Amino acid sequence: MQSLSILVVVLANLAAKDTAVSIETPMTPPGWALAQRALLHEATEGCEDFYEHFVDERGYVKCVERWGGNDGPDDGMENFRNWTLLYSLGAPDKLLRLYRQAWEGHIKQYTEARIPSIPMVKDGMYYREFVTAFDWEHNGEGLSAFLFYGLSEPTDRRFLARVQRFSSFYMNEDAEALNYDPKHKIIRSLHNGSRGPKLSPATPEDWGGLPVEGDPHRLTRYYTASNIRGDHPLNLCACSLPMTAYLLTGEQRYRDWLLEYAGAWRDRVLANGGNIPTNIGLDGTIGGEWDGKWYGGVFGWNFWPQSPGRNYYIRGPRIAFGECILLTGDVSYAEPLRQQIENLYAASKVVDAQRLFPNKHGDDGWYGYGTGSRTDVQLDIYLWSLDPHDKRRLLDHGWIKFLDGRDPDYPLRAVQKDLSTVRKRLEGMRNDPTTPETRGSDEGHNYNPAQVTSLVNLMLGGNHPGGAGNVLHSRLRYFDPIARRSGLPDQVGALVDRIERDSVSVTLVNLDQRDGRRVVVQMGAYAEHHCVSVELDGKTTPVDATHFTVDLAPGAGAKMTIRQKRYAHQPTLSLPWDRSWMLGE
Repeated sequence: MQSLSILVVVLANLAAKDTAVSIETPMTPPGWALAQRALLHEATEGCEDFYEHFVDERGYVKCVERWGGNDGPDDGMENFRNWTLLYSLGAPDKLLRLYRQAWEGHIKQYTEARIPSIPMVKDGMYYREFVTAFDWEHNGEGLSAFLFYGLSEPTDRRFLARVQRFSSFYMNEDAEALNYDPKHKIIRSLHNGSRGPKLSPATPEDWGGLPVEGDPHRLTRYYTASNIRGDHPLNLCACSLPMTAYLLTGEQRYRDWLLEYAGAWRDRVLANGGNIPTNIGLDGTIGGEWDGKWYGGVFGWNFWPQSPGRNYYIRGPRIAFGECILLTGDVSYAEPLRQQIENLYAASKVVDAQRLFPNKHGDDGWYGYGTGSRTDVQLDIYLWSLDPHDKRRLLDHGWIKFLDGRDPDYPLRAVQKDLSTVRKRLEGMRNDPTTPETRGSDEGHNYNPAQVTSLVNLMLGGNHPGGAGNVLHSRLRYFDPIARRSGLPDQVGALVDRIERDSVSVTLVNLDQRDGRRVVVQMGAYAEHHCVSVELDGKTTPVDATHFTVDLAPGAGAKMTIRQKRYAHQPTLSLPWDRSWMLGE
């Protein structure tokens, strides 16, 4: 009887707070909407073909299991990058089922895989379902699809248990994995994981595994990579674990740890003139393990000077500082990224009418010039701040031109480009000459058909989060209240065509000419924004909640303007129908 009373109260609250608007105006099916639905379908069908090609009946990747940075255990799941994100946008259910089979299979596969001569993996490459100790260039890539699983299945208890266990490795809640030094607010080594930090010198085998016949140079680049002591900005990628734990539970300890660790890094970057240091010593000082040089460190500004790449100074800060903005609403957390970009522009040069940027810094200053302007980070900064000053270098970006009203045909072209990529990747897979007996775990990367960039931009009003274990930043997100799942319902398209500081405009259309559709529109990827009202067909409907419902008549569509207060709520992964009564909306 008591359970029935609680249910009545819950349903009453949901009914009272779930504002609904109706769209009944007929709309000729737009090309962009037809292309969106085609991409969701074709990418999923391609993923099914990909799975059959690269995964066996146990869920194991069909490959030679190796350790290290060339093709290690992280690459097994990096092959499935974007799959869970694609599902959360509205891809069919079978995509999530295939991902789960691959995730569970790869856990067993790499727990069983071991190399007796390499101490950290002599008893298995995974321990307690997590990599034993390696760098977060690779750890983050291997966890990318896992972290986005929460967008669709936040009530999965096994997922929650894993996220909390993995987080404990970095919050010193696990005696076997004391990776974090709370006094100096550092992760103590570039190699870290479920067996704790590796503080002894790293051998080439620790980095690259055993030699491989026919690949004589496999380990040579690691000969100078032995000093892995101290913190590195790549370790900020680990913040996504307690961030996800917080999104699932709301427990303050996860939020506190993330803000403490990322906050310490923010202070270091600002104290270093806006340049992200690539080594923090075990004593907490900038460059402490590299003769006081802020640009020292493996994967640092002055490492592998013969190579223009392999400098991952901004990947972790992009992730962690963005998460701090979600948690606090304080966009000043973007300032270290902004200053780093400004420093790179100040050090850039123009050669043959092309601007080149430094990717290296040594004793004699900047060097290693190339074309990379870090557009991904610049887009993040602008979308967080919506400051025209942060937008000034993005005016020629295709998506920004569309949002400015300067390229109305962009949406169709962008989705068609992703569709073309699906075809090319599947063609490449079919022509792949490798076999499970010769294939490394990274062979599938270039064939992954899960293309989502255009959908994240155009459906959600968000920047693509990358593949390093980031969270999703967006102005909108959708749910199917009938199927009780994340993503747009079948045959529904969405196009965000304007993003302002206090509003966003989106067109929703039902391509089904016979049946209606119902859509829940949420403010932000994690309900962090607040909906004030919705303007539709000249009528303003008050909402005052983190989401509202849209009823689409058969073949109907219209453009809505949604008034928002950004970062008005603590972010959560809870589903809209589970949240209204819990948060008192």
